[in-house]
Amino acid sequence: MEVMNVLGGGFAEPVLGAQVAFRAVMGAMAEPGTIRDLPGDGPTPPTPLSPAMAAVICTLCDADTPLWLDPILVKSDAVSRWIAFWTGAPVTQNPVEAYFAVVSDPQAMPALESFALGSQEFPDRSTTIILQVADFHSGPGLSLSGPGIRVRASIAPAPMPRSFVTQWAANNAHYPRGIDMILAGPGAVAALPRTAKIANLED
Repeated sequence: MEVMNVLGGGFAEPVLGAQVAFRAVMGAMAEPGTIRDLPGDGPTPPTPLSPAMAAVICTLCDADTPLWLDPILVKSDAVSRWIAFWTGAPVTQNPVEAYFAVVSDPQAMPALESFALGSQEFPDRSTTIILQVADFHSGPGLSLSGPGIRVRASIAPAPMPRSFVTQWAANNAHYPRGIDMILAGPGAVAALPRTAKIANLED
């Protein structure tokens, strides 16, 4: 059964599905705080990897992009084999080596500074975190400003990492270095690029 999950769990139409998902991710990055739909016939990965995270992984990851998996995911041999089969991406235990970090339990996520922040010469050599959220509406409200946002945007994803707004302010201070984040929720994605300024909505 696990073998069937691995062999049969990608996009129903790999090229078209990846193109639609890529446009969704890039649109979300260009307009922080907006929610972009993923393909309806997306991947069906083994649990606890969510279909939305799987769609992002299939779209962005390949043999040249090391992944870090959080403790829940790394315990699943089926998840590791699914990722290897569909992307060829190697899994690293060192978050600093990861091009992408896949986090299924946001509140247990290591501090943002545990991941690669890039360098002044190569700020793009940083980790992008793919964070699983239950939804985009039930958490504490976040107010976003910065490039790609006309005045302000708001989003309320849940759950989020502990002390997230404080951590993100420190992330902003590293610019042009820093972490980018993709939020993967049911059937959709949103993005928090390092350029976005984030505050609690009530502030």
